Amino acid sequence: MDLDTVRTFIAVADAGRFQDAAVELAITQQAVSKRIAALERTLGVRLFTRTARGAELTIDGQAFLTHARELTRVAERAVGSVRSGRRPLRVDVIASRGAATGLMRGFHRAHPETELDVVMLFDIETAVAAIRSGAIDASFRAVSVPGRPLPEDIESVRVLDEPLQLLTGPAHALAGARSVTVTQLAGHRIWMPGIVPGTEWAAYYDDLVAEFGLTIEATGPNFGSDALLDTIADTPALATFMGGQTRLVWPSGHGLRRIPVTSPTPVYPHSLLWHRDSPHPALSSLRAYLADSAAAGHGAAGTWTPSWVLPR
Repeated sequence: MDLDTVRTFIAVADAGRFQDAAVELAITQQAVSKRIAALERTLGVRLFTRTARGAELTIDGQAFLTHARELTRVAERAVGSVRSGRRPLRVDVIASRGAATGLMRGFHRAHPETELDVVMLFDIETAVAAIRSGAIDASFRAVSVPGRPLPEDIESVRVLDEPLQLLTGPAHALAGARSVTVTQLAGHRIWMPGIVPGTEWAAYYDDLVAEFGLTIEATGPNFGSDALLDTIADTPALATFMGGQTRLVWPSGHGLRRIPVTSPTPVYPHSLLWHRDSPHPALSSLRAYLADSAAAGHGAAGTWTPSWVLPR
């Protein structure tokens, strides 16, 4: 069914006259008559009867009018869903409790008029492919992985250096420390079952281990953050790393400690990735917000990142 004929039908129904509908649609009255005739042939019914006052809907026309309006509304929503200026800005934040999610929540508070679709993709290859295909508009990533440079059409900017903290249970040997140096962590077992070989975070922690002689174990299945917290709380020999802006809640009985790491402070570098030809107007607002946000500071003295991390 041709949507132009449906819109013409609605215009005639609202105006009550073929001539007035023609003026509204900026077409000739003859074109209006042809469209209505074509629609009536398609439907197999009469939609209007001509009277001295103009055009009146038949019973069939009245029945069709409600559906005709819905047809045009659906068409408008369909078009709007793929127009970059009207559809939501789609951003990958990797995980719901991480620092990137916090940055997007801040952006949403600052720009409530911007519609957002927040998604969570696992690895950087998937995220880059989604950006290049237009499935998403941007992604937060560590950028990049050694030996795997970004494609030339992908832009990036470093938006946040997130300090790592040590998370321990109440009986851990370092639980009472107000801060710990990286060298103090040598010989302690740091358990991180979420490290997956080939990911950018695996590359980050590989370099951290090599640089400071740490022991990071990724053994066992990854049952998620709740199970990780339970184990750390109950096992004095284990600790784990977490980002300083990671949002986690645990039972008060766990007695977990978040301890700053210093001399130097390992920071996890978050960058925003997007396609250089991205047309979505809200993307520039997001980039401006991240550039101006006080929470998005980076480059502080006394911090460490791997050598392969892209410049600020």
